[in-house]
Amino acid sequence: MASYKYKQQSLVSSFTITLFLWLLQFQVGTSELQQNYYSQRCPNAEEIIKQEVTNLYNEHGNTAVSWIRNLFHDCIVEGCDASLLLEAADGMESEKASDRSFGMRNFKYVNTIKQALEKECPLTVSCADVITLSARDGIVMLGGPWMEMKTGRKDSKESHASLVDESIPNHNESISLVLSRFQSIGIDVEGTVALLGAHSVGRVHCVNLVHRLYPTVDPTLNPDHAAYLKRRCPTLNPDPKAVLYSRSDLETPMILDNMYYKNVLNHKGLLIIDEQLSSDAETLPFVEKMASDNGYFYEQFSRAVVLLSENNPLTGDQGEVRKDCGYVNTSEY
Repeated sequence: MASYKYKQQSLVSSFTITLFLWLLQFQVGTSELQQNYYSQRCPNAEEIIKQEVTNLYNEHGNTAVSWIRNLFHDCIVEGCDASLLLEAADGMESEKASDRSFGMRNFKYVNTIKQALEKECPLTVSCADVITLSARDGIVMLGGPWMEMKTGRKDSKESHASLVDESIPNHNESISLVLSRFQSIGIDVEGTVALLGAHSVGRVHCVNLVHRLYPTVDPTLNPDHAAYLKRRCPTLNPDPKAVLYSRSDLETPMILDNMYYKNVLNHKGLLIIDEQLSSDAETLPFVEKMASDNGYFYEQFSRAVVLLSENNPLTGDQGEVRKDCGYVNTSEY
């Protein structure tokens, strides 16, 4: 009889422990990023974002490039939480005011996407997920690969402006520092080289490249390309308001492809970091492989973008879902 009771107690204890572990696993799982996070609460969310991105691209083609840059700037600073989009308000400094954000634009169109979502599902889809999914759809609009992305991010209630300068590499930093920064958030050398391929559809403002042209031309720069750049940037001290710039890729400037790596190997990279990719023993093999195989570039680019998009997100009860991407919600919401 005692043996029977002992077995009963053991079964109850085992069941209780199993149930507890299952509930714990479920609780943890719901606080993480998931595939199709909005399938129940806003089933058309991803399609709405895709349609808005398409409309904006057809109206303003450069928005697609902005969506990629938004993802990079938001996710590398503290994590993917839409802190980038916060305006300066109530004593809070905006990340957009940093020199590292120079040249970024089209922020107002993020709210175009957000407003369409609010109309369908109020206070449901986060601005952080808008950044992520618009980047994915923007990549497709630029001829790049489509990738599956998880959702369920929440929005930060604070800016990380004080961390921007130390988090985002600038054009004068060494390749070793850039690699180290990306490795600190889980992106390896191969992935970092692939992410820099986004420069394929980018442009560089003259203020960021004239130091390679004046007073003397950087000897590592292709002489013919240097002559072209001097025509684009005719002075050492260009007026930032004049928005003088050069495209990184002159052959397929609005197509995300491996032309960037071909240019790098021909010493036509605009930034110092571009040039160093072809001279660093650790990165050169990947540059050469991506230059010769566009499919390989797409494979590694997709992998790296997904890793970047999942860097330290706010989930579950963390953060909030902003009504307006530029401002923290007020108590009335």
